[in-house]
Amino acid sequence: DRIPWLCALHDILRREDTSGQDTILACSALKKMYRRVLTGGASAIESNQPEQPGENPALKILFVHLDGPKDVIAARLEKRRGHFMPLELLQSQFDTLEPPSAPENFITVSLEKPLPEILLQIETAILQG
Repeated sequence: DRIPWLCALHDILRREDTSGQDTILACSALKKMYRRVLTGGASAIESNQPEQPGENPALKILFVHLDGPKDVIAARLEKRRGHFMPLELLQSQFDTLEPPSAPENFITVSLEKPLPEILLQIETAILQG
């Protein structure tokens, strides 16, 4: 049920990339296949093979894996008001998570760091390309 939405996000990222725009997209992309669809579009669904060079190469996306203990994330969720993500769904998110791994282009950032450090780590990784 997420695939059409992920394909639409891929299309937006492709459009922005084609027009020379840098883009930041926030979405959970918990599974490796979801990240493959974001980088490769619908063709990623049809094949488990890496994207081949050609007319529609995969987008270069830096995935930021925000990592932290469940209790820290639960405490933050409890403080949110009016957010769509209820605390009751947190365990299912951890159960679904397939953390990024090579050859995916990613960094892992600890949520236990202060926010300025988190932002600096992400910014540094983006600037390093």
